[in-house]
Amino acid sequence: MPRRKATQEMTAETPIIEEKIETTNANQLRETLEKIKEQPNIVGYILRNTSSAAIDLKDPSKIIDYAIISSSALEAAENLTKLFNLGAAKHIIVQGKDVKMLATTIGENKLTLFMEKTVDHEKILKKLKT
Repeated sequence: MPRRKATQEMTAETPIIEEKIETTNANQLRETLEKIKEQPNIVGYILRNTSSAAIDLKDPSKIIDYAIISSSALEAAENLTKLFNLGAAKHIIVQGKDVKMLATTIGENKLTLFMEKTVDHEKILKKLKT
């Protein structure tokens, strides 16, 4: 009588890899932001963490307006992702009539970048990854 071969089923689980924008150094992040801000179609940025904030805008008279929309958009995005169980948002884009806003988290820093509507925000995200 022939022998039966014993088969054993094995399953391997692959871990879910979340793509995160990471910058090794806060100084490196600021240098990257300064290079981005030199472009003529970039309005400015707000970079904040738990202990400090850096605001660099071409029109300093609108600092309060940009700060309010930045924090409101980030808070709204967090609430929406929780409400609809979407997980963590990598970045959000808010587009107005003339200006576009990119908000993202890099490490412990929350970054909001303001730009003209015609700017390709994907290129900026790639620059921030390096």
